[in-house]
Amino acid sequence: MLITAAGPCPAFELFEPARQTSPFVFCSAHSGRAYPASFLASTRLKGTAIRRSEDLFVDQLFDFVPGLGAPFLIARFPRAYLDVNREPYELDPAMFEGELPAHVNSTSARVAGGLGTIPRIVAERQEIYAGKLAAEEALARIEDIYMPFHETLAGLIERTVEMFGMAILIDCHSMPSTVRALPGGRRPDIVIGDRFGTSAGARIVAAATARLSALGWDVRRNKPYAGGYVTERYGRPRRGVHAIQIELNRALYADEANFLPHHGFEAMRESLRAFVGFFTAEMEAELLRPAAAE
Repeated sequence: MLITAAGPCPAFELFEPARQTSPFVFCSAHSGRAYPASFLASTRLKGTAIRRSEDLFVDQLFDFVPGLGAPFLIARFPRAYLDVNREPYELDPAMFEGELPAHVNSTSARVAGGLGTIPRIVAERQEIYAGKLAAEEALARIEDIYMPFHETLAGLIERTVEMFGMAILIDCHSMPSTVRALPGGRRPDIVIGDRFGTSAGARIVAAATARLSALGWDVRRNKPYAGGYVTERYGRPRRGVHAIQIELNRALYADEANFLPHHGFEAMRESLRAFVGFFTAEMEAELLRPAAAE
């Protein structure tokens, strides 16, 4: 439970269909915007600067998913507070007062960049904290929120495999419109990440790419985002668990400077609804029905 200025708020929520009819599981790990009051009191950032790391409105863009028969796990805590798309203990010892566990990973590239499990910076490399954070506080966030979040996600995937013999995890994110340009200066509308072919079957990734492209989006694969810890941890194609990360260009549906949806929001949402509907039906027909007929 998060204690915000507006009152208590669940750290994360799971929205499920009345009956799961699809082997898909959806997750939004970075769209949380319920900022704990104690966290806001500890940050050096003023106004909306602390919100620069949010995956703007991704939870709302995909809120139709349970209606199509798939569960949707949504983080309510902000990424600047805790990042569950990291290993559980990717921590920078220089950020903390007190003792950290011996198993902390303090040498990852993400920690070096200030983007560990407890981030040091938000987007645009702005430092979050005015001083050091108590190690006990960091560990409490991990134990009280990170671990239950992943236990819930792992449980959803396991249940889905038991029901359907497989599971396809769609990890939903957004990217800033200033994302690094591709050769020729183009910035993609959507990036699909599959950890360079290791987290999902090639046929599944190809189908997702084709469906999104057919809807008119400029879709790229793995560049500049190949997928984070969630995709890496859960994607096990040989075991029947496939994980794909989807990154949406925020400028397509939101005013990034003012943190507001704009005129393109409903069009993006309806396009995503069409994508999910076609993609899930295609995958169910191709991957489930032949097995059921054997």
